[in-house]
Amino acid sequence: MRFTKMHGLGNDYIYVNCFEEEIADPVELAQVVSDRHFGIGSDGLILIGPSEKADVRMRIFNADGSEAEMCGNGIRCVAKYAFEHKLAEGKGPFTVPGQPACPISLNIETGSGVLAVGLIIDNNNKVQRVCVNMGQPVLAAGDIPVNLPLKEVIEQPMQFLNHALVMTCVSMGNPHAVFFCDEVGSIELEKFGPVIEKQRIFPNRTNVHFVQVDGPAEFTMRTWERGSGITLACGTGACACCVAAVVTGRTERVCTAHLPGGDLDLNWCEEDNCVYMTGPAVEVFEGVWPEE
Repeated sequence: MRFTKMHGLGNDYIYVNCFEEEIADPVELAQVVSDRHFGIGSDGLILIGPSEKADVRMRIFNADGSEAEMCGNGIRCVAKYAFEHKLAEGKGPFTVPGQPACPISLNIETGSGVLAVGLIIDNNNKVQRVCVNMGQPVLAAGDIPVNLPLKEVIEQPMQFLNHALVMTCVSMGNPHAVFFCDEVGSIELEKFGPVIEKQRIFPNRTNVHFVQVDGPAEFTMRTWERGSGITLACGTGACACCVAAVVTGRTERVCTAHLPGGDLDLNWCEEDNCVYMTGPAVEVFEGVWPEE
């Protein structure tokens, strides 16, 4: 099986071109290839295949084998791969209200619907950055889902591990729990992350983010990703944190998220209520995984 390792801000996945490869058991394969000691090493597995609705389809499997609806860093890499490996011809242009247009666009089918992306290319026709229309955020508790007797979970006091925390929940096609704090570096993420992820109030589990607001247009975040653990970046999570920061009056709609792996530019656009995320996509290497 031929594969390509790619990352978005260090959020790394193994990508397989399913136009050419056939994967019998992606759940098992994700667990094996993701192992950082005995496999290739990654946060999970992403399959790129044909779509009846879009240019290509992506399926995301976390390091534990669970399938995710959406991955913000992953979709940028899928866009780069599909364009550079000629799986799809670019359309264009891709426009964002208040921002310069991207000259080339693609549509990608995900577990949370078809998303449009814009490609920013260099003089060698290589994709350097990708802007993704991540869609409209979901704040209704029942749709995230969060099993609490509330219409929306915004600045809700909670108790986890005998600690008082204040939680805001958002879905960006997958569930996120956001906690604002004074210093993200002081949070024992490896302790709180797995406990919050698997709370019974989250029937589909949840991604967990601790966020430090640095100013009206920037914040620093750390992530415990559902099914993968601590990761260097989470694209959907950055979008969720942007929305949470805006609805709680902490930041403006256009802001920058500082993640351990780098920065993402975010815009929760008033015109269409969609969140636009712009960031890099990097191909690391190609290889062949031996047949069992």
